[in-house]
Amino acid sequence: MKIVNLCGSGHCPVVKLDDDHVEIGEKDNTCVLTKSEWEVLKEKIINKEI
Repeated sequence: MKIVNLCGSGHCPVVKLDDDHVEIGEKDNTCVLTKSEWEVLKEKIINKEI
């Protein structure tokens, strides 16, 4: 599993990338996406749709 901190202070959400899913959030407030859902989200961000 790869873990990416969204800031250096330790008080921001993290993104946890696993083989079959991606978790975004912090402590008890997380969202779990499938790999295909993650790809859609990335594409929309890159294309500035969101």
